Amino acid sequence: MPNSKDDVYGDHISHKFNDELMELKTEFLKMGGVVESQVEQAIQALMDSDGQLAEQVRARDKDVDQMERGLDEEATLIIARRQPTARDLRLVVSVIKMVADLERVGDEAKKIAKLALKLAEEGQAPRGYVEVRHIGNHVLGMLHDALDAFARLDSEQALRIMKEDKWVDEEYQAAARTLLTFMMEDTRNISRCMSVMWVLRALERVGDHACNIAENVIFMVKGEDVRHTPMEEAEKVVGR
Repeated sequence: MPNSKDDVYGDHISHKFNDELMELKTEFLKMGGVVESQVEQAIQALMDSDGQLAEQVRARDKDVDQMERGLDEEATLIIARRQPTARDLRLVVSVIKMVADLERVGDEAKKIAKLALKLAEEGQAPRGYVEVRHIGNHVLGMLHDALDAFARLDSEQALRIMKEDKWVDEEYQAAARTLLTFMMEDTRNISRCMSVMWVLRALERVGDHACNIAENVIFMVKGEDVRHTPMEEAEKVVGR
């Protein structure tokens, strides 16, 4: 059974504390939605050579930074005012860590938007766009599922996201090899193909941050840190 039914973050004597924790979760998910949209629009701007959309993505980065500061402040105030016990402290500390990951995803989206503008001016690269779409869809799915796992406190879904990170790494490496081969065959395409390579690298990093969020969900639910542990150990933690 998924762990969504085990949401114990919301049964405090103080209704005010319940409200504060719920607000923290809500604001985090709102930031996640903004960042997810940033990545999706950055990819679309690249595929369509849409400079205006790329500029919108870059401008939205200020909103993400502001949301990060607001959530950090809110989490810090909860710790100072409520002195939460271990269970609640895991939630608050995990949110602080996951907010940092979301902010970095926003940074990656801004990089993609910047490269989309560069390629729109130079002319589309002759190769790599199919790979961008494929890997982009994959990491967007991971990010969406990581946010959903957080919302439902579903450690089993979080574990599935962790497993997908390996597949994204393999997809990125295969795409990079294809582009390198093409650049060696025709050096006139090096500059534009390198821009696509950096886009693929940014998308691979988005997948890494989605994986980090998933690891923190498992920590929230199970109380054990699965970072830097073999997948077999993470599976045992989730299965307990």
